[in-house]
Amino acid sequence: MDAVLDIIYKVLTPFYIYVVVMVILVILSENRNPVKTLAWICVLTLLPLLGLVLYYFFGRDLRGKKIFSHKNTDALYVAPTNAISTQQIKHADLPSSVRKSMLLLKSNSGAIPYENSNIEPLVECKNTFERMFLDIEQAKDHIHIEFFILADDEIGNRLRRLLIKKAKEGVRVRVIYDYVGSYNLSEAYVKSMKNAGIYVVTYLPVGLRFGFGKINWRNHRKIIVLDGRIGYTGGVNIADRYVTGNRLGSWRDTMVRIEGAAVQGLQKVFLTDWYLVEGKQINAPKYYPKPQQFDTHNVVQIVMSGPDTEWPTILHGIVSAISNATKYIYIQSPYFVPPESILNALETAALGGVDVRLMIPRKSDTPVVAAASCSYFQRLMKSGVHVLFYNNNFLHSKTIVVDDQLTIIGSANMDNRSYEQNFEVAAFIYDEVTAKQLQQAFRQDMTQCDLLSLSHWQTRSHWKRFIESAARLLSPLM
Repeated sequence: MDAVLDIIYKVLTPFYIYVVVMVILVILSENRNPVKTLAWICVLTLLPLLGLVLYYFFGRDLRGKKIFSHKNTDALYVAPTNAISTQQIKHADLPSSVRKSMLLLKSNSGAIPYENSNIEPLVECKNTFERMFLDIEQAKDHIHIEFFILADDEIGNRLRRLLIKKAKEGVRVRVIYDYVGSYNLSEAYVKSMKNAGIYVVTYLPVGLRFGFGKINWRNHRKIIVLDGRIGYTGGVNIADRYVTGNRLGSWRDTMVRIEGAAVQGLQKVFLTDWYLVEGKQINAPKYYPKPQQFDTHNVVQIVMSGPDTEWPTILHGIVSAISNATKYIYIQSPYFVPPESILNALETAALGGVDVRLMIPRKSDTPVVAAASCSYFQRLMKSGVHVLFYNNNFLHSKTIVVDDQLTIIGSANMDNRSYEQNFEVAAFIYDEVTAKQLQQAFRQDMTQCDLLSLSHWQTRSHWKRFIESAARLLSPLM
């Protein structure tokens, strides 16, 4: 027996080394960030076999490649009459920083700027669900729902019953949910919707039947579109934790309700996702009705990003917003494991006199990420960034407010996973009224925060620093 094992070892070892070397060469040829490249090389060399498994599931870089066939997706969209052209942006009577941001997002993602929508930020989750359900109840033609988490709990079943009711009334209902994010969703839940005539699809299912190759690329988007006239996006999922809380306390999150032309941007994202997972083009004019006009004088761009897009579009937009700030930058994120580009932009802004405030939850549902986040704070505070811990409850809001000019509300956390591996969506809202509303909400949240002191932070134990540094080593892989 020992002789047989010895032969197997001698045969397989060279083959394993060959595979590892080939994978390392592939990683090097992709010209990635050197830190991430070194991290994966260490994983592959120090964790025999396990390193290959981890790389296959979590390490492959699909940026610029196509997970899906994007053929004919442009045919899914009917351009609105009040979309702003590139030439109009260049000559618009807007601050140069706003024009620069609009042009960037139009170039890297095709995000159309929409004028004069009605914007309503929602910062209290119980009221958010009530508003959503009221709007769904009033839908007449179609209801489009897309969420990372669709839970089989009180809130989830309330939505299910409402969608079944609307489907029986003749409203066309389509639902997309992420397979991994909604892993606890029961078969009976989905079957009851399908039996009622609701069209339900899962995003990138994994398992023995479907394979596991795409388990790392999840649809993290949160979108509702009703009759092409009302839309929602932000950080809230369909689950009780946003109303009744869990072991972390009640969840504080932000959504934005949109009426008008910008809803067409959300519709485009949903119907693109529907085409990619269901293979059916939906482009009837009724899905892009003539938008209602509002006397609001704002501009909104709906930006989608994913591991298969050519550029990390949302990341580009955030870095641009931070870099162009002159007065203040208020950031809320449940997870903070930023790429170096954002870290440098925040430090540069703070050192240049901009009031930079970063709010994250004191409690976290992912201890490793929380530890990695802590490793960045000393450097940030030295540059002048104000770091705040949100106490008692869990902060899940993903918002950025800049200079009373720009508000970013979406599904993306401030971490590598959101910018490189997840399918995300964000609303870039150029509007003083919305920015001041979210600035006020941020200041209200500050009453439940502790401001970190650099001198006190530097006194934490060496053991905590070691744990934080060790967790940070994994940050390029998170």
